[in-house]
Amino acid sequence: MTRKTIAPKDIDFDSLGRRDYFVKVEHPTTWGHYLVPITVIVGPQAEAGKGMVAFGSTHGNEYEGPVAIKNVMRSIKTEDVLGRVILVPVLNASAFRSGTRDSQEDGGNLNRVFPGEEHGTLTQRFAYLVTEFIFPQVHVVLDLHSGGNVATFPGVSSFHHVQDEAQFQEMQSVAQGFGCPFTMIYQDETPVLLTSTAERLGKITIGTELGWGESVVLDGVKMGERGVLSAAMSSKQLKEYPLAEKVCSDQKLVDGSSVDASHLAPCSGLLEPKVVVGDQVSAGELVARIHNF
Repeated sequence: MTRKTIAPKDIDFDSLGRRDYFVKVEHPTTWGHYLVPITVIVGPQAEAGKGMVAFGSTHGNEYEGPVAIKNVMRSIKTEDVLGRVILVPVLNASAFRSGTRDSQEDGGNLNRVFPGEEHGTLTQRFAYLVTEFIFPQVHVVLDLHSGGNVATFPGVSSFHHVQDEAQFQEMQSVAQGFGCPFTMIYQDETPVLLTSTAERLGKITIGTELGWGESVVLDGVKMGERGVLSAAMSSKQLKEYPLAEKVCSDQKLVDGSSVDASHLAPCSGLLEPKVVVGDQVSAGELVARIHNF
């Protein structure tokens, strides 16, 4: 695959066919750019402001999303795209290059700076690329995360409570398309997330946690591929494709939007789990011990 290197303003979101770009994000303190890989595929039924985008590696050490999106890029045929499909396997090119959650250039967490700034820090510029140039082209937004080195997940697609009931129901439906063991409604007290920014623009917005341990979890890749294809089809941007079997046929919807849904360790130490991630537990049950040596 040959990618054309261009400025954000030169991305062609409208012409029929497929275009593979490296989109330049200027470094704020040196004469150079980071290159964000973006693939745009436009079909004959594309409408203004309608489309689906899938992002990988908003955090640089979360790898299931980039692999899943790259696999989707290889599998879908241009002639099968009806509307507009945008695939960004690696959004945070700086953090991905260093294999870290946050950018080593400015210490920024890309998922905490939206909507970004055109002339801000490098991390803010990545966010600005998304909100200024990509969001206006789509109505479905997928942000594929994993636990990296900070958390372990059983495989979950997620969304927030929103006031618009139709938007909320459609988000739940799209989230279920990933085939994860869990779909989760999660807290929305952090307004500068990629997902919360997209939701406030009225978009059908899904996040995920597809793995852990800065590795490439096989089931996480499968869930990512399935979710991207499912969302593209359900939003009428892609013809019907056969989907892989769900990783878990008995999906559970959990509400993690309350403050009481999370329990943070009260001290540092070595954590000894007493249950398996994804197990059902009851109030008062011992879930872990913290060993202080």
